[in-house]
Order: sequence, then structure tokens, then C-alpha cells
Amino acid sequence: MPAETTDRFRPREMVGTAVQRREDRSLVTGTARYTDDIEYPRTAHLAILGSQYAHARIESIDTSDAAAADGVLAVYTYEDLVESGIDPTMPSPSLDTEDVSGDDDENTDDTDDDDLSVDRPLLADETVRYQGQPVAAVVADERYAAYDALDLVEVTYDRLESAVDIDTALTEDAPAIHETVPDNVGTRTDAGDEAATNTAFERAANTVSVEVENNRIIPTAMEPRAAVARYQAADDELVVELSSQNPHSVQSWLSEVFERPRHRITVRVPDVGGGFGAKLQPYSGYFLTAWAAMEQGRPVTWQARRSEDFQSMVHGRRQRTEIEAALDDDGTITALRGHIDADLGGYPTTGGLLIPEGTASMLCGPYDVPTGYITVRGAITNTAPISAYRGAGRPEATYIIERLLNACARELDIDPVAIRRRNFIPSDSFPVETALDADYDSGEYEKALDAALEMIDYDQFRERQQRAREEGRYLGIGFSSYVEVCGGNSGDTESGSVRVNADGQVIAHTGTQDTGQGHETSYAQVLADELGVPFDDIRIVEGDTDAVTEGNGTGGSRSLAMAGNALRTAAQEVVEKAHRIAAHRLEASVADVEFDDGEFHVTGAPNRTISFTEIADIAYDPDDLPAEIDPGLEASTYFRPEGSTAPFGTHAAVVEVDVETGEITIERYVAVDDVGPQVNPKLVEGQIHGGVAQGIGQARFEDGRYDESGNLATGSLQDYAVPKAHHLPDIEWDSTVTPSPNNPMGVKGVGEAGTIGSTPTVVNAALDALAPLGVDHLDMPLTDESVWTAIQNASQ
Repeated sequence: MPAETTDRFRPREMVGTAVQRREDRSLVTGTARYTDDIEYPRTAHLAILGSQYAHARIESIDTSDAAAADGVLAVYTYEDLVESGIDPTMPSPSLDTEDVSGDDDENTDDTDDDDLSVDRPLLADETVRYQGQPVAAVVADERYAAYDALDLVEVTYDRLESAVDIDTALTEDAPAIHETVPDNVGTRTDAGDEAATNTAFERAANTVSVEVENNRIIPTAMEPRAAVARYQAADDELVVELSSQNPHSVQSWLSEVFERPRHRITVRVPDVGGGFGAKLQPYSGYFLTAWAAMEQGRPVTWQARRSEDFQSMVHGRRQRTEIEAALDDDGTITALRGHIDADLGGYPTTGGLLIPEGTASMLCGPYDVPTGYITVRGAITNTAPISAYRGAGRPEATYIIERLLNACARELDIDPVAIRRRNFIPSDSFPVETALDADYDSGEYEKALDAALEMIDYDQFRERQQRAREEGRYLGIGFSSYVEVCGGNSGDTESGSVRVNADGQVIAHTGTQDTGQGHETSYAQVLADELGVPFDDIRIVEGDTDAVTEGNGTGGSRSLAMAGNALRTAAQEVVEKAHRIAAHRLEASVADVEFDDGEFHVTGAPNRTISFTEIADIAYDPDDLPAEIDPGLEASTYFRPEGSTAPFGTHAAVVEVDVETGEITIERYVAVDDVGPQVNPKLVEGQIHGGVAQGIGQARFEDGRYDESGNLATGSLQDYAVPKAHHLPDIEWDSTVTPSPNNPMGVKGVGEAGTIGSTPTVVNAALDALAPLGVDHLDMPLTDESVWTAIQNASQ
């Protein structure tokens, strides 16, 4: 991409301005429309019965009492789905279980034995594999009648031995959770060069290792999963409205399961109360709601209860990693090697399989690591399936490498800031392919670090820290220099169309899905500048498969980098056509007509002008157009980037630990992030704030736990702690700007950056505070009890 293309995308009247979000008025006044707000006459209610056990064979299901209950319209089991002729399974990935012990040339085996299929039924068939797995469904006139009837469904189970954690699942005598995967190893893969890495370690002056864990996170969006379905038999049309991050994926899934053409299925997404990756997944409730609507000939709605979300929505993170660095005496890293064990849950998802591989690829972080080798193993366990949660592999990787960097600094007696600076990838080296196969487009890592140091006043803090220790107070400072890969890739596409009506009003369509990011605001800002029309004259349409026929949704911080560029390109094509119409009306050549701030004018003749709005009116009158120009003023495009984007930054936190109670107080939190040019700095800052809050949640409070029988011990908000407002510090934010060369706007993803940078920042700060007491390791979450226990153990 020519450099001047990116240079054109600069702050103008709208782009780069902290315009107030359009979306907020309905959200704060209570007029937003969520899925559960949608009401149709004669709507029936669906309720789903989840398994009470983590691992068991289903001997029988007696639905007779439930079917006879007042208000119940139908009760469905797996057998009912089979008898109806629909595919009773959800789309599932193929499992690659090849051995990774050899080198690259010997590390692939194309035999059929290596591709194992694990079917995930919409309702359990013969075996349940995690607590909460859907077993039966009830449809009733009223919601509470449906849930009351669930208690009348009699399921006889033959309980089986459970393998709840990674260690148990991977032992030789562990029960096989799926017959097709007898060793419970759902995936094996690797990244890097094993031979070169081992040689580097043999020659290393120093080696430092850590073992760290990423705790299980349960996505806790404000709005649980929900769906409403209607079937119009006269038109053979199925309409499903639901809380989702990607309506086009849902449309494809429904088409596959029900063997119906996509154009007979419409999926619409109203307001969404949070997604965070978990609402990218297929769920039984979506399919069962749609099927029940077709079977019953009336609208059917499903609203998951919070406990149902905790048990059967995908979980996130859960990995255990052993990693080791080889270093010179001055702290320069010469190699990395390690192993990741990842929990896949009871049914491996596509995301669950790919995330640990992504973690491995990102373990170099922002550091110039010459060689590395990481192996990955995924364990199938009797727990909820694992898949994408905000960051999806990148927070895990950043936590691992940043914990290792601090351990290296401590072992070699080097300042943690100095060891990071010493190992950064030089800014003149980009683009970069790391030793673990990650591609970074651009970066100036020292700028972000220097900005964070200035904001936190690092030298002054170290002096204050020493005085506090002399007074018996334990302050600590922690850093995290992160980089992520996001925002689409060279194989990704996104749709964008722009239509200017005859009155000058603009309607833009794209295939992403807003789940709180502010698309309606930021996309309109881009278009307002490109078209020179008022911001309020632009309408953004997404989340409707009838209005937008193709799209890839929102996830992986891809929306602005993909849809923003698609819409901008379409707008430029609209302007190009308007330019030719203007030249015709002004009786000048196209080359002599300039466009600026919504007006076309002849070069050197400022009084010969015509507005963009006037051109829009002319564009729809064939008599006013030259013969070679068709009526109308619109353009559609599919944007495909040159590659992914790699936002980066440095976060820093100051904490105080009460050694008598283990309580941690975060005194200051500073975040400096580089996401390229910013369309709306306030939206960027908001994304960072939300992400940091979720990262602090993982670091300090959140931990999904099962007992040894596979019962979810953290199955409600009484047991699973999410951070509250008073737990969070004021977040001080700043940014640097390094454009991406991989898309014309130069923008990078931002939605996950705060989560990625925050978890190691907080943990490293706590460890720095407790260093004088001999505490050199803590596992997340840093609860008061776990910190106090670590202090007591160190004192012994």
C-alpha cells in the first residue's frame, strides 16, 4: 500500500474527534431493544434442561409428566430431533491429533487416523460430558410454566468417572470422554525451531523458567444468551432474532442444520448487552428455538437464566504453561522454549482448538527473540467447552511472557524496565515475523514504554517505595509491554456498501455487528469526512442478513480495520462517480474539478461550485446525466487487507499489599496503547477502560472452579466474583500512533488491548510489593486469602 494512502487518513473535521456516541441515548434512557424485549402475539417460551452430572450415560428420559403439565406445548429430546429428520448435531471442528515430537519435515501425518471427529449434539444422545449440557427442552405458553415443567422431566443416569482437570484427563488411566479420542488429547501442535532452540539453550549463559496458569474465566455479559424465532409458513420464511456477534454465521448454521437455503432464513440482532467472544458460538438454544417455532407454528422465545449461562455457555482461558528463557549475562534473550497444556472442555470448539496455538505463536511478545520452540497439548475434560473470550490467546501469551520477563529481571538482578527495553524489537525492523511465526506490521515499543514511565513517574516511585518499606508498608509497581495480532488477516474479507439518496441522506451497510463498541458513531465519522456530509445525515445498518447479505461479524478486534476500510472504499467510489457528475454540470474536465468539505468546485474558479447534496439529487434524474453514467449514487465493495494489525502498548500499575490480610489495593493504573490512527479517541479510551476492568477481574477475582465430580462450584454471581466499580482504580490513559501498512486507514484493533495488557501488570505489581518477604510466585486470581497464604508460606 502506498504510504501516501495512509497519510491521507488524518484527523479532519470528524475523524480524530471525540464525538459523543450516538448509541448512548437509547441505552441510558432505557429505550434500547434487547432480544428479551421483543414480543409477538402468541409467543411460546422455550426452557432447556441441563445435565445434573458432568459425565454419565443416559439410560432413559421420561417426558410424560412434563408433557401433561398445564401450559406445556411440547417436550423434546434427542430422539425427537432424529425422528424429525433434522441434523441433531451442531457444526463441529475436525481434531488434529498428530504427534509433534519430530521436526517440521516429520511432523505431519496425513493418514485418516489423525482426523478425529467429535459430534456435539443439540440435545444429549447417549452420554453427557459436562454439567449443564442440554438434555431436553420444554415449550410452554408461559416462561415459568416451561421452567416448572423441566422439574417433571425424569432422566435416569448411569454416572461415569469424571476427568475434571487437565492433569486427571491426561493420565493413562483417565476415563475416555469421547470414544474417538481415547487419550483425551484433542490437539497437539508446535511452533518454532526445536533444534536451533535447543542449541541456543546449550550455549546460554543463563536460563530462567516459570510455570504459570491462566485461570478459567466464565464470560459474564450483562445480557445472557437469548433468541426469538418466527416461522411464516405461507412464505416459507424463518426469522430468528438473537443476541449474537455474527448474524451471518448463525444464518449459515441454521441453514446447515435445517437443510434450508440461506435466503429462506433471516437473522437479525437487536441491541446486545455484551459479547466478549462468547456470543460468537453456536448454542443449542438458537437451534431449538428456531425448530420449535417451525414445529409449533407460532413464535418461540428463549432467554437463558444466569445459572444456565454459567454452566453451558463457553468458558475462556484455562491454560497451564511451563516456559524457559535463555539469556546472555546482560539480560538479552537468546531463545525461548516451553509447553502449554490447554483445557478444551467436554466438546472441543474451533476456538478452543486454535486459541492455545495462537498463544504459542504470540509468546515472543514485543521482544526480539532469535529462536524458540513451543509445544501445545489440548486436553478434553468434563467441563464446559472452552472458546474465545476477550483477547482469545493473546492475553494468555502476554501474561506468560511478561511473568517470565519479570522473573528474568529478578534472577539476573536487572531492572524490569531495563530488561524490556533491552529486548524490544527495533522500530526499524518492521514488518517482522517472529521466531514463533507471528507477523507484526509495525511498532515503536519504546515510545509507549517511555510514555508510561513518565506518567507513572517511575524514579520517584522507587524512592517512595523504599521509604514505605522502611515504614513497614509494601508498595509494588508492575509493567506489561504487550503486542497482539488482530484486526483481520490477508484471507479475511468484509462487506461495505454506501448509498446516497436523492435528498443527500446516506445509508451504509456492513457485515460487522456492534456489541457495545460504537460502530454507528465511528463508521459515520469516517463517512462524514469522506463524503463531506453532516454526521447526522448518515445511517449505519448492520446485524440484519436481509439488509446485508454477507458479513463476518465482530471478533478479534476486526471491525474498524475491516468494515471501516470497506465503507471508506465504497464512499470513495461514490465520490468518484459524484465527481464525474459534477464535472458534467460544471462544464469542466474531471481533472479540473476539486472536492473538498462537501463541495465540488472548478480549480481557479471558486465561484463555480456545486454541493454534494445537489449532486445526489441530480444523480437520480437520467435527463440530467451524461449518457455514460447510470442513475443512482451508490457503491459496494469487499475489503481484504494486506495482512493483520499488531497494536501494542505498555501498562503500569502501583499497588499496596496489606501483609496482615493479603488485601491488594491498586493505587494507580496507567495505560499507554498504540492502535494506529484513532477515529474517535473517546471510543478508544472506553474500549481500553472496559478491557482493563476485565483483565483486573481475571487477575484479582474471577475463577471458574469445578469440584472433583465435575459440579460447577462457581455457578452463580454469589460464587463467581466479577469486579465492582469500587474494586477498580481510575485508569489514566494515553496513546502513541504508529499506522499499520496493511490497510489504507492505517488503523489497528483496540477492543481487546486493555484485557491483554492488564493481567500481568497487576500480578507483577503484587510480586514486586512482596519481593522483600520472599514471595516470588502467585497464581491468579490474587484473592486476599491466596496472597496471605503466600506470605505465610514464604515466612516459614
